[in-house]
Amino acid sequence: MEVKSIGSFKELSKIFKIKEMGAIIGFVVIFIVFSILSPEFISWGNLLSTFTMAAELGIVAIGITMLMISGEFDLSVGSTFAVVPMVLALSINNKINPFLGFIFGIFLGAFIGYLNGIVTLKTEIPSFITTLGSMMFLRGILLAITGGFPIMLQEDIPFLKYFGGVCIGGLRYSGIWFIILAIIFAFILERTKFGNWTFATGGNLLASKALGINTNKVKLMNFIICSFMAGLAGITTFARFKIIDPTLGQGMELEAIASAVIGGTFLSGGYGSIIGTFLGAFMIGMVRSGLVLAGAPAYWYRAFIGIVLIIAAIINTKIRKKTAG
Repeated sequence: MEVKSIGSFKELSKIFKIKEMGAIIGFVVIFIVFSILSPEFISWGNLLSTFTMAAELGIVAIGITMLMISGEFDLSVGSTFAVVPMVLALSINNKINPFLGFIFGIFLGAFIGYLNGIVTLKTEIPSFITTLGSMMFLRGILLAITGGFPIMLQEDIPFLKYFGGVCIGGLRYSGIWFIILAIIFAFILERTKFGNWTFATGGNLLASKALGINTNKVKLMNFIICSFMAGLAGITTFARFKIIDPTLGQGMELEAIASAVIGGTFLSGGYGSIIGTFLGAFMIGMVRSGLVLAGAPAYWYRAFIGIVLIIAAIINTKIRKKTAG
């Protein structure tokens, strides 16, 4: 009996060493709580709506996760989330080929990440400062071009439905993109050399350089991925609403970082999980819809996310210590 109990304890210990365990526990608890508070929470329509919100945030959060694991931040993703679809909208409204507008918008998103990375790595200033400046600059450009007024799509563009339209059973294409991108980047992070280099760069920069890893190249690539993903997510939102508001994406950078941290990613770098971020983004979507259905005032959303973030960070820290131990 004693041998069996020791074996069971070891198996339980292994389970709690899973990087995503904090996100899994939080996901289950929040799902149960809101299911009790509002029976409508578990309706198919609400779950689809929640997943749509989670997908648009989650695509951004996947890019943030890759960058955070490599030891850097990007606070400009919310502005990039708005600027890229704005370029697409202006292109279409000015009779430029929509596909060319799409390509240019996506390229611009990646280029923003490239500039963020180059400035950070060449000047050796914290990425927090670089991207904070980038965030304010891009938001200013957005407001200057739009004059503070929304830009509405003036014609129907068929290919946009593959980014924000409805596909199978009410699920939107943004949700499909979210699932596919989560699988791709989870594979890259866990099964490729670039993933290993990303973990190593964020975990121990000097040791990584000593091993011959081009840490600047790894970080620059993750800056580009991060902004590219933010731009793509912005296009999925634009494709759903057919309108760009100058305030679109404000505060998204903090929600994306929260999704990553809730999912097990460390602010210090070197540790994280794409699957955890997937669950973290879905969790934030559940909190948003769950509070609305429960009749809670809108301002409770931020407070609730703050509490979940702190609890998740504590759980993840404990898990990391157990794994290291």
